[in-house]
Amino acid sequence: MRPEERGELLAGPRAVYEALRASRRSVRRIWLARQAQAEVTPLLALARANGIPITAEAREALDRRAPGTSHQGVLAEVSPYPYVAPEELIADATFLLVLDGIQDPQNLGAMLRTAETAGVQGIVILRDRAAGVTPAAVRASAGAAEHLRVARVGNLASFLARLKSGGLWVVGADANGGQELFTADLRGPLALVIGGEGRGLRPLTRSRCDLVVRIPQAGQVGSLNASAAAAVCLFEAVRQRRDSVKSVSLS
Repeated sequence: MRPEERGELLAGPRAVYEALRASRRSVRRIWLARQAQAEVTPLLALARANGIPITAEAREALDRRAPGTSHQGVLAEVSPYPYVAPEELIADATFLLVLDGIQDPQNLGAMLRTAETAGVQGIVILRDRAAGVTPAAVRASAGAAEHLRVARVGNLASFLARLKSGGLWVVGADANGGQELFTADLRGPLALVIGGEGRGLRPLTRSRCDLVVRIPQAGQVGSLNASAAAAVCLFEAVRQRRDSVKSVSLS
């Protein structure tokens, strides 16, 4: 069986609904717990409009199809996640999130959800030794992953060099030193780089950044986790961009 023929099992009404709405991959069939049908009317309407087979089963049957998964009464067989080529992002994106070795699918999903909300145009992740956009990550993203362009790269340092050649300002976030985030200029074409859980940015990745920033903190517990740091940095960039647009419109 070819990779594109192998299906994945998406769990949860939000993940399945967003896969249907995005229409970027094939939704082959849907299973619903009988008692959940009234709660997923928009999902059912969209599935029926697209001619997707729907099977109502006892919730225990869904439990057997996806053991250990909190499916909330909805499962779907879908085609594999549609990654994009890195060249596609280099060609036209001006606001990217680059992840240097995020390994927890829940963290990845949280970052994808934040990135989609912030208007990020693409995400870059490592091909090896990092979490991919698995069904667990899609579920953690509340389906936001279905609307994002995600590319995988083998050599992140080389990719960052290409981004810089294309005119993007590469800014890494690191708790250990660097300029304070809120004094950095994030208004231009930007690639924000977030390091992996625990270790942060790898030395080679850090060396490829045009600027390294840190989030000022006053507490005693330690640094923010990777997904929280990504959210703070992304929305600081959003704030600066909006303020810049307002300044131009008022001048």
